[in-house]
Parts: sequence; C-alpha cells; structure tokens
Amino acid sequence: MDGEKPIYIQIAEWLEKEIIDGTLKAHDKMHSQYQLAELFNINPATAGKGLTILLDAELIYKKRGLGTFVAADAREKLLAKRKDRTLRRLIHELLDEARLLGIEDEALFEFIQTERKERS
Repeated sequence: MDGEKPIYIQIAEWLEKEIIDGTLKAHDKMHSQYQLAELFNINPATAGKGLTILLDAELIYKKRGLGTFVAADAREKLLAKRKDRTLRRLIHELLDEARLLGIEDEALFEFIQTERKERS
C-alpha cells in the first residue's frame, strides 16, 4: 500500500491487476471483503469499497449466498480501459519529454524498438 491513493482504490487496482494478469479468470470466485481485510490488515468496510468499484464497473458480479465472481468480459474491459487511459497518458508524457529533449520522432521510435528487443 502506498500513501498516494485511498486504500480502497488500491484494493480495486490490485484486483484489476489480478484479473489482467490471469491470476483471476472469468467466473473465478473473488476474495471476500473479509478475506481482503485480513490479507491487507484493513477494515472490512474499506475492502468492501474496493469491491464496490469493480461491481459498479461490472467487472465482478454477485451470486446470492455464494460470493462474488469475475465477470466473463472483465479482462477485456480492463485491457481496453488500460490501453485507452494508461497508454495514452504515458505516450503524451513520452512525447512531451522527447520534444523537450529535442528528440525527433524517428529517433524516439528507434529507441522504443531497441528497448522492446532488450526486454523480450
């Protein structure tokens, strides 16, 4: 946990990451708010607020008496959200920095390709 964001948002983002990386798959049972509270040593109501964010976004659903589960299209929704929001923000920052440093588009593209190869 970091102090920058409210804990319930950090819980929601952690669960989103679990869905994106495949740790939690479509129709898998989610951690309960009490399990999350114990895992992160937080108040169950705070954990519940994190789950509510995912419920409101229709990334998870409840089955009465059984618990909360990952929605069938949760991963696809999250990938689209991340591509649209996160990548767009990072690209804007990268382009602004490149412009500040006087780096032309072609040189920036080559730098990205080199970095991608090194990380493969």
